[in-house]
Amino acid sequence: MNSLARNVLERRPLSGVTVIDAHAHAGPYSLFYIPDADPAAMVRVMDRCGVALAVLSSHVGLQQDAAAGNRATARAVAEFPGRLLGYLTINPWHDPEAELAAWESDARFAGIKLHPDLHGYPLTGSRYAPVWAHASRAGVPVLCHTWYGSPYDDPAHIAEVAGRHPDVALLAGHAGGPEPGIDLSIELAARCPNVILETCGSFVTGAHIERMVGELGPDRVLFGSDFPFIDLRVSLGRTVFARLDDAERAAVLGGTAAALFGVSPASRTGAGDEQSH
Repeated sequence: MNSLARNVLERRPLSGVTVIDAHAHAGPYSLFYIPDADPAAMVRVMDRCGVALAVLSSHVGLQQDAAAGNRATARAVAEFPGRLLGYLTINPWHDPEAELAAWESDARFAGIKLHPDLHGYPLTGSRYAPVWAHASRAGVPVLCHTWYGSPYDDPAHIAEVAGRHPDVALLAGHAGGPEPGIDLSIELAARCPNVILETCGSFVTGAHIERMVGELGPDRVLFGSDFPFIDLRVSLGRTVFARLDDAERAAVLGGTAAALFGVSPASRTGAGDEQSH
C-alpha cells in the first residue's frame, strides 16, 4: 500500500506530496444546493485533505454573468493567496475581448475556463478566437468542459481546436465525459500533444486514471475534483488508490499542474487589490 493510501485510511491529511486541484469552483449553483461552497469553507476542506492549491472559477461566472464571476474569483484568490488561484471565465456571448483585456495582467488568474455546453456555443466557433489569441500570447492553459455527444464540446471539438492551435495547452475537463468519451479523449490526446486530460467526474474511476497515465504518461494527466460541486475527498481517493507508482501519482496529483501553471504553492504570494470594472 502506498503511503498516501495509509494517510487516507488513518484519516490524516495527505503529506509528502504537493496536491493541486486543477478543476474547482466556488459559490452557489442555481440548480441545487451546495453546502459550504464559499472559499473559506473550501480552504478548510483542503486543509483537512492535504491539498495545497485549488485553481477555481466562480459558478456565477459560468452560469449568469462572466464579469461578476471573475470579480468573485479575484476576491477569493486575494483572500487566500497561495491556496487559491483563478481561471478567467469567458462566455462567448459576454464580450470576450473586453473581459480578457480587463484582467490580462492580473496574476490571480493563471488560465482560462470555457463551458461551451452551458453557454450554448461550440468550442470551434469564431467567438472564441480572442481566447486562443490570448492563451497563445500569454502562455496560459485553457480548461474546457468536454462531454461525449455534446453539440458544443464533444472530444472531437477539442481535437479540432488542438490542431488549429498547437501552441495552446488544452485541458480536457472531465476527460471527455461518460464512456465512450474517455476512450475517445485518450485516443485524441495521443494524437494531439497539447491536450491534457483532467480527471474530475463521478463516472471517472481509478482504472480510467491508470489507463490515461499508462497510454499518455503522467505529464498529460491532471487531478481535478469539480469541488465543491463534487466532494473533494471522493475525487482524491480515485487517484490515491489508483495503481500508479509514486512518481506517477505525485505528477498527477500536483507535479504536472505546478509546471503547467508555473506555481510553487509553498512560496506563492498574493496578487494586488481587486480591479474595479
